[in-house]
Amino acid sequence: MPESQDTVWLTQEAYDKLTQELAHLKGEGRTEISKKIAEARSEGDLSENGGYHAAREEQGQAEARIIQLDHMLRNAQVGEKPAGSHKVVPGSKVTVCYFGDKSDTDTFLLGSREMMGLDDSVDTPVYSPQSPLGAAVLDLEIGATASYSAPNGKTIEVTVLDVAG
Repeated sequence: MPESQDTVWLTQEAYDKLTQELAHLKGEGRTEISKKIAEARSEGDLSENGGYHAAREEQGQAEARIIQLDHMLRNAQVGEKPAGSHKVVPGSKVTVCYFGDKSDTDTFLLGSREMMGLDDSVDTPVYSPQSPLGAAVLDLEIGATASYSAPNGKTIEVTVLDVAG
């Protein structure tokens, strides 16, 4: 699949977990929510039925997540960074310095949040390859410098100090 603005970079593990989540939401998840709605509906007056409204809210959130997962998986590019590569590719953990100042560094993952195996405890910042910083460093090698425009309009210069898989 050619890369586009919508491409979502995922590890095979993340892709598999998202596929399982989608299958659960479309199958058992929908069935469970339908049962909750039916049970709450059988209690009578819906205007004052907190259980009914909570179940309908849960249904709306589940359907929104199904749409999000469908889009993400449809646009997924599954892959791993080649071992021993010093080039910034999706899936890389990248360390950069700003304006050549090696005391002003940032380390981040180039990819999508789902690349981290859906583990919210990981606190590494994530930049997509389509973000200004991500696009600037994509395909650069260690030691290379690039510039990008920050949202405030200022030009930021970054130098790649390290690339890890």
